[in-house]
Amino acid sequence: MAKKIPLRQCVGCGEMKNKKEMMRVIKDAQGEISLDVTGKKNGRGAYLCFNRQCLEKAEKNKGLERSFKMSIDRSVYESLQKEFEQSIEEQ
Repeated sequence: MAKKIPLRQCVGCGEMKNKKEMMRVIKDAQGEISLDVTGKKNGRGAYLCFNRQCLEKAEKNKGLERSFKMSIDRSVYESLQKEFEQSIEEQ
């Protein structure tokens, strides 16, 4: 029997993709929001495609705010953008 591939929806563009092809953003118990490069950290997760447009769309359409049920400061998006660029460079 074929193994089921876990699909996740991008909070930016709304596309369903393989979990491994996406970047995970988490909110931990302290309410801190960060990039989860390993995909294994504890916390509420939301997924984004590996492109800057989806991060920008998620900011515009408040995708992360909806996922985490909280308001997200502009500085959080800026730090996510920096982390995002670093993780793309490392690949």
